[in-house]
Amino acid sequence: MNSLADTRSGLQLASIESAAPIGMTPKRIVDIVLALSGLVLLAPLLIICFVFTILSSPGPALFRHRRVGFNGKHFDCLKFRTMVADAPERLRQLLELDPVAAAEWTASRKLRYDPRVTAIGAILRRSSLDELPQLFNVLKGDMSIVGPRPVTDEELERYASSIGEYLACRPGITGLWQVSGRSKTTYDKRVACDAFYARNWSMALDAKILVVTIPSLVLSDSAF
Repeated sequence: MNSLADTRSGLQLASIESAAPIGMTPKRIVDIVLALSGLVLLAPLLIICFVFTILSSPGPALFRHRRVGFNGKHFDCLKFRTMVADAPERLRQLLELDPVAAAEWTASRKLRYDPRVTAIGAILRRSSLDELPQLFNVLKGDMSIVGPRPVTDEELERYASSIGEYLACRPGITGLWQVSGRSKTTYDKRVACDAFYARNWSMALDAKILVVTIPSLVLSDSAF
């Protein structure tokens, strides 16, 4: 972990320089406008998801997970809770007893058949409605509407030489990986998508990703 911290601190200046300082201002304005509009228009849906999450199983409606953001700043990424209260213990037991599941987890950090996920949680995940609370993260400035997938410190180690490119961007609610197969792709493909986005960012690229996002959610079964 120390080596990761040293690498990240050594890449702070590089990540600032590799970001697009002129383009970031209009991008931020678009983020605020879209996040506010989304929260207003989707308020009834947010309330429904909140209530059903509370009723699905014991625990809070919102789940906060520590993630690494722009320039290595940590933030609490918000989601509607989709798992049972003892999810960490269930995952530990599953990975110890099931080598196939362990291999799947190592490759993608995802499980297609995840015993931790509640019935309501599975619906929220398939529809990506569990990520709607991240609109608040966008308003706060921790995230963008479009950007790389937010990662944990452990996951950041998988980015290797692409760490600087990841740290140059605010993580996004949607992004190139989400419209490129999501959970059906390998983690290496996810890293490649994030690095490509950071190197080739433009408002036009963001617009293209947004246009493709909704059809990809409706037609895809790869979110789990």
